[in-house]
Amino acid sequence: MQQNNTDARTYMAMTIEIMNKSIQEPRNDKVSPKVGALLIKPTGEIETAFRGELRQGDHAEFTLLERKNRYVPLDGSILFSTLEPCAPGSRKHPKLSCAERIVDARIKKVWVGIEDPDPKVDRKGIKYLIDNGIEVEMFDADFQKIIREANKQFIKESEERAKNLEQESSAVTLSQKEKAAPNALLDDLSLHDIKKFLEMAKLDVSMNTPDFYRIFSQLGLLEEKKGEFAPTGLGLLLFGKRPQLVYPNALIRATYKTIDRGEEIHTVEGPLVNQANDILEWYDNHIGKQIDRSEAQRKTVYDYPMEVIRESLINSIAHRDYDLEGSPIYLEINDKAIIIKSPGMPVEPIKLEQIQKFSAPSLSRNPKIMYIFEQMDLVEQRGFGFQAINELPTKYNLPLPIVTFDNPYIVFTFPRSTEILKEMMEDGELKELNSDELLGFDYIRLVKRITRKEYENQFGFDKKKAERHLIRMTELGLIQKKGSGPATYYEI
Repeated sequence: MQQNNTDARTYMAMTIEIMNKSIQEPRNDKVSPKVGALLIKPTGEIETAFRGELRQGDHAEFTLLERKNRYVPLDGSILFSTLEPCAPGSRKHPKLSCAERIVDARIKKVWVGIEDPDPKVDRKGIKYLIDNGIEVEMFDADFQKIIREANKQFIKESEERAKNLEQESSAVTLSQKEKAAPNALLDDLSLHDIKKFLEMAKLDVSMNTPDFYRIFSQLGLLEEKKGEFAPTGLGLLLFGKRPQLVYPNALIRATYKTIDRGEEIHTVEGPLVNQANDILEWYDNHIGKQIDRSEAQRKTVYDYPMEVIRESLINSIAHRDYDLEGSPIYLEINDKAIIIKSPGMPVEPIKLEQIQKFSAPSLSRNPKIMYIFEQMDLVEQRGFGFQAINELPTKYNLPLPIVTFDNPYIVFTFPRSTEILKEMMEDGELKELNSDELLGFDYIRLVKRITRKEYENQFGFDKKKAERHLIRMTELGLIQKKGSGPATYYEI
């Protein structure tokens, strides 16, 4: 039973329709999630379920697999679910998690809408499926946005519960850094940075109190052994006074290299919660900038937009693979480009090709780090993806970055102009485009499909110029013309 991406998108949309039928449990203390599930059996038969369909509170996957198909062989079936299946250990014994039920049913492939918003179990259901030989893919980013919007209140409450209530913990481990850091003590943590987090997260607790130990243990930042608390690897990375004494490559190496001013090397160390601001301050001091006085309110204009580099650097800090030894983050500013190297292959099931096309679904490698960053306003809420990067062609008249993999690094190379991009290109057809056409092509890469009128409006071109661009790209084989008459459109 093969499926192409068009088929998959059809089933994603169907599963979201099913999700919207979910029945809210009759309780006032919390909102239950809206979840839809769709099963494609090897025969081609399709069956669906939604949360609470047959009994209050029943998970959609449980309803589908246990109540509707308990005695039906499901080997080789494909499952779509709008929410990550709950992970082993996340439900009170003797209840099985949905992830375990999926494995037991011998499902072949699972498409997951969004990850579990609780940072304690986020991605652990997905990892359990992958570890047990099930192929997993994520819903496309546009569908993820719809699911998040429908579950906005549930997501908000889940994130709050992560720091306020005792809950069952999943038995699945995402990283060795979830365990106690070697020889680390509570005194190795920065009181100043922890107090700042408690304040920004609106946690009304004091250091070294039972509530503090409980919350930090729930968040995976402390571990208790024989009545003593010690920082986990994550706790030390996020809030340690000098985490590099234990994890020497949890740092950023920055290089400023220009013809006029030679080369300067700088290292950013310390806890992760401070690294973001420290490296951005260094960037601000080294990138060219001018003062724009064209309006009453003066503003700084950077030679390369700060918002784009900020998004890229903070994502690198939050999503890099901290289990890789000997691999810091690298940032380089040179005359032609800004280069960011982040350690680790894309986290499964995200693929490098999806990142290269800037269409990767949202998924956190380090959910607990991401959660702390969200609480401290270092990152936007989940699901925004490459928002600032995607605006490069339209907002800044700059090309999209070139994304490559140079083991063990994902490398983002940001050309500082379209002319420089053409120098870097290996693709012969793209070299034939002029600067305006390159920016137009970058935009079509992002939206995937566009009409002449939409292209015209996006860039403020007149009709003839827009047509000229689209014809040129079509002749070079970069885009295809589809439809006819008023229904004509172009796509990659």
